[in-house]
Amino acid sequence: MEHILDILKDRGFIAQTTFEDELYEQLKSPTVFYVGFDPTADSLHIGHYIPIMAMAHMQRAGHKPIALMGGGTAMIGDPSGKTDMRKMLSTESIDQNVECIKKQMSRFLDFSEGQAIIVNNADWLRNLNFIEFMRDIGSMFSVNKMLTAECYKARMASENGLSFLEFTYMLMQSYDFLELFHRYGCRLEMGGNDQWSNMLGGADLVRRKEQEKAFACTFQLLLTHDGRKMGKTEAGALWLDPEKTSPYNFYQYWRNVDDKDVEKCLALLTFLPMDEVRRLGALQGAELNEAKRVLAYEVTKLVHGEEAAVQAEAAAKALFSGGPAGGDIPTLTVTAAELAEDARVSTMLVRSGLCKSQSDARKQIEQNAVSLENEKVTDVAAVLSAEQIGTEGILLKKGKKGFCRVILG
Repeated sequence: MEHILDILKDRGFIAQTTFEDELYEQLKSPTVFYVGFDPTADSLHIGHYIPIMAMAHMQRAGHKPIALMGGGTAMIGDPSGKTDMRKMLSTESIDQNVECIKKQMSRFLDFSEGQAIIVNNADWLRNLNFIEFMRDIGSMFSVNKMLTAECYKARMASENGLSFLEFTYMLMQSYDFLELFHRYGCRLEMGGNDQWSNMLGGADLVRRKEQEKAFACTFQLLLTHDGRKMGKTEAGALWLDPEKTSPYNFYQYWRNVDDKDVEKCLALLTFLPMDEVRRLGALQGAELNEAKRVLAYEVTKLVHGEEAAVQAEAAAKALFSGGPAGGDIPTLTVTAAELAEDARVSTMLVRSGLCKSQSDARKQIEQNAVSLENEKVTDVAAVLSAEQIGTEGILLKKGKKGFCRVILG
């Protein structure tokens, strides 16, 4: 049977590992590992999807995942990748976010009979005794070494600097690993490559405090071929919650990825065999559209279920062929009172999320990029009437990829 690290490497997951030869030996036997999730929102987004898929591969290979909810660490805020201090969240908001994320996780991992577990570091972090913690854990960390971490160097060079509160984040995350080792025999932390410094701290803490083997392994971030973060849309992040990003918009995002990113996305975001991934990735020209269709369908099916994927695909086909637009196309419901107040097409573009602002909407109209059904909108002051919308609604389009059905409610 192929080794799980080789599987993850072949699919493009692995960025860095500690003690790689030892880790290969460790993973020949069932191993408890964990990935942390920061509950700063009430939904996971596509940036979380890479570690989730890696967790699923690990579980399929016989290892036990722990999904660690950061109900305690979220009260501090990870400075990694941030130029300013994160917004402080209340414990009530954090706890609500944790519950929402727990429900989403069950779509990807098997939690039956303890095969995977979800834990919350609020259980041990929120009631820590500061002096005891600093004597027992803080004494194990070198400030000189911590200041060499990229996450801290970047913040110290920023205008607002680095607060002591954020400086303790690495200690808290490292303590998580030690606590999970004590409670569950966890020996491996996995996560995004932006967490490398924090993860090194945790593995080192377990090794020094317990003289036991502990490892860290990071995943590549989901980037385009030219180094930009994937998952950014005009409406914001690409969320896994269908209420935040509709299955149709989710499907369309993957249907429209750059040609150069198709094979990488198929390898990272689906469970298709690598032989099939390479076959699809090698397609050229118009044939590559089939690979994009497979990518969009498979990822949407994993995140939202097969029914939603079928509906999104059918809706996309109907729009592309000029047929009736139904299924899972995003909708904007307007009332008669709202139409009486402001019925401009530019307003509908903004309200639907197709445009960021009125100026953006006017620009799109001036560039002949906007249409209602199949008729171009050429007047920036054009308005919609209740008669135009009718009982079936009217399809508002921006460019080749943006669609929204406006209906009366």
